[in-house]
Amino acid sequence: MKEQFREIRFQKRNLVLLEKIKEILEEYKLKGIKVTLRQLYYQLVARGVIPNQVKEYSKLSGLLTNARYSGIVDWSAIEDRTRTPAIPNTFKDIQELLETAKASYQKDRWEGQEYYVELWSEKDALSSVIAPITRRYQIPLSISRGYVSASSIYDSAQRFLEQEGKTKILLYLGDHDPSGLDMDRDIQKRLVEFGVEVEVIRIGLTAEQIERYAPPTNPAKLKDPRASWYVKNFGHSSWEVDALKPEVLQQLIESSILDYLDLEKFEQVKEREKEDLDSLGVQA
Repeated sequence: MKEQFREIRFQKRNLVLLEKIKEILEEYKLKGIKVTLRQLYYQLVARGVIPNQVKEYSKLSGLLTNARYSGIVDWSAIEDRTRTPAIPNTFKDIQELLETAKASYQKDRWEGQEYYVELWSEKDALSSVIAPITRRYQIPLSISRGYVSASSIYDSAQRFLEQEGKTKILLYLGDHDPSGLDMDRDIQKRLVEFGVEVEVIRIGLTAEQIERYAPPTNPAKLKDPRASWYVKNFGHSSWEVDALKPEVLQQLIESSILDYLDLEKFEQVKEREKEDLDSLGVQA
């Protein structure tokens, strides 16, 4: 919702930039995607609207704040994943609870599948882009915000070990920088410690995707302990997975999941869900 709380006079160049910003936000709103400030920044850079400089990111943050206070940009247009409150679920009555339960009813749609698949990412900011796809295909989604903690690795290992008889696949999304390229290796090594045989597959960001989509570059982090290896192999530029267009990320995730999913079996389970609801006189 657009609400005005302040009277702000914008410079002409900022008004022009705000028009570009509103175009991008409306484009993703129509696709049902809510972007973060960083994703918006990368889209502006990729379209040649602003240069890829740290000061431009800071200026964009301030401009968006003022634009929302002045009623130009919708307050809900930008997602802030770092400040999500934990709000208890409440229901106005028992009937609303029952309706919510009906809408949530799902069987294990991967029943009878050859593979067990999870998707992991180091970028919490991508959750709103990733989650619609993982929910659609009932894939566990794990966000680590950097290297995975010991507790998370242990809990994940227990999930994988429960999937007896299935080939275990871990799809991974991370940055193309010194630590980002090391995280999938680290995950696989640590899961093996807990007796998990899993194939960790980096589905992004890869060198091939960088060449194909040409996302904006960043300087490699030379203080990273893995920087010398990275610079030797890839030079002084690095790339964030956030820089890929959200729709590209969603297509990438969906196609990767479908590589391991027997759709016919999947749809059969969904049909049994519908039959269960029909037997109770419930509309699916």
